[in-house]
Amino acid sequence: MKSKFVRTLPVVAVYLVGSGHIALADTSDVKGPAPVIVAKSGKHCKDDPNCFNRIHHAVKPVARVNPGQKFILETRDGLDSELDFNSTSADVAAINLNLCHPLTGPVYIEGAKRGDAIAITVVDIAPDEFGSTTIVPGFGFLRDVFPDPYIVHWELNRLEARSKDMPGIAVPNNAFMGTIGVLPDKPELEKWLKREQALADAGGAVLTPQPVDALPLDLCGVDGTAKDECVRTVPPRENGGNVDAKETVVGTTVLLPCFIDGCGLFAGDVHYAMGGGEVAGTTIEMGAKVTLQARVIPGGAPLISTMHFEGGSQLKKLAPSSFYAVTGLPLKPEGEVPLYSTYLGGQKIAPLANLSEDLTLAARNATLNMIDFLVKTKGLTREQAYVLVSVAVDLNISQVVNVPNVGVTAILNRDVFKQE
Repeated sequence: MKSKFVRTLPVVAVYLVGSGHIALADTSDVKGPAPVIVAKSGKHCKDDPNCFNRIHHAVKPVARVNPGQKFILETRDGLDSELDFNSTSADVAAINLNLCHPLTGPVYIEGAKRGDAIAITVVDIAPDEFGSTTIVPGFGFLRDVFPDPYIVHWELNRLEARSKDMPGIAVPNNAFMGTIGVLPDKPELEKWLKREQALADAGGAVLTPQPVDALPLDLCGVDGTAKDECVRTVPPRENGGNVDAKETVVGTTVLLPCFIDGCGLFAGDVHYAMGGGEVAGTTIEMGAKVTLQARVIPGGAPLISTMHFEGGSQLKKLAPSSFYAVTGLPLKPEGEVPLYSTYLGGQKIAPLANLSEDLTLAARNATLNMIDFLVKTKGLTREQAYVLVSVAVDLNISQVVNVPNVGVTAILNRDVFKQE
């Protein structure tokens, strides 16, 4: 008796089954419209015509895309480094911070004008197989506490990151672009230069234009036509840039104002995962292929004074299934001036053991408290704990009204602790 399965097959299919061949629909070769690919080439940004590392309105677009058209940006790690699985702490000490951040683009969005806004949907982020977290001397939130170079090497896939340097820990893939933005026009650039120079003159921590290793070379380099106007990529500004918003994962949409025609969209510095705060100064840094789609919002710029973003259930997906949290308050030893406050002078600050409404000091203490907890309960070294806080602990503001002691919590994703 024939089986029910055979009886229900069409006649042609039954014939093919009997002959040893079956005709089933195969959609593997069915393709959608080809995306625009902004490919990377060469070993470093300086070797790549589609890469730059300074911001100026005269940086020329390397590709043009239509609204709704998918495009792929091939990006480099945020340090433009040569780090690999064999790299050592000595290699980290030799990192040249003038090279960050290598950015892919700019991309001209057809139809976009100054005064418009663009909505950029993150369609996909394909990670490289290698990532790193480094402690670079003189860089990071606790740069005075961790002065020595250190590196963790990560093996990456679409699911999780693991490292022989951090056994028993698996960090889930929540990739996003640490840096995404648009080019300013001349008025915006002049405003940024003026305010940042004023801060530098006051002794504040700020990176003023540095033409050494700056790209594009003919515009921003040591002999460039605008070498004193090309701003650094480290601080985010009204154009977006290095915002490091860990929530802008696949499926979310980033909204940016347009200051020039075509907007001049760029992206890079992709993070495989990041703890809110990125306290070590780096998280799981990697190169990636980022697929995006743009939409123009006519006249939308006045509604978007800085980068906005929106999404659906992404925040729920980012939430850990298990957590542990510690708190931080704006307290300090008498006689000490916090590193970030030294440019303001210490006549009032130094003698105090309690500062008023100081979220940065509260965040610092929450970070230190979490490092202490991880060292005491998980057997990590202080460097390992600092790295783990940078990639898997979120600093959240708990309250800003209970004067003088505003509060910050450091929330650990306990899901990262797994056996090999």
